Amino acid sequence: MTVSVGDRLPDTVFFQLGPDGPEQKTTADVFSGKKVVFFGVPGAFTPTCHNKHLPGFLEHYDDILAKGVDAIAVVAVNDLFVMNAWAEQTGAKGKIDFLSDGNAEFAKASGLEMDGSAIGLATRVKRFSMIVEDGVIKTLEVEDVAQQATATGAARILQAL
Repeated sequence: MTVSVGDRLPDTVFFQLGPDGPEQKTTADVFSGKKVVFFGVPGAFTPTCHNKHLPGFLEHYDDILAKGVDAIAVVAVNDLFVMNAWAEQTGAKGKIDFLSDGNAEFAKASGLEMDGSAIGLATRVKRFSMIVEDGVIKTLEVEDVAQQATATGAARILQAL
């Protein structure tokens, strides 16, 4: 079953590359006591994710935080090294939290998984965006077409804040 507005995010573990190597971040670590804009992408460096989805959150970073948001986080079913490279290459490191869901644990637990095996991507997370307050989903948008980033983009999030 897919999560919906009013649901608490499932308890899962994300991974990030820290100064001393791989670090685990639980759902509670990322969301407890915070207002977070959280978005998911099918893959780091993939055309829509890299060229259309992530750039909007960087462009509107200050505007989003000015609306009382504590953090912006992105998740993808990529390993933590790829997510770290993506953060560095885009200049988003230190602004947006890049969360690796390398085992698709969050994707499956939230019901937001997609089957990308037809193009060699295996299980991925659907393109989504949400506003999460203290671990509870306040808004949720999921793209009908993975190659689009309109319903889940930063401009739509700004309207919802």
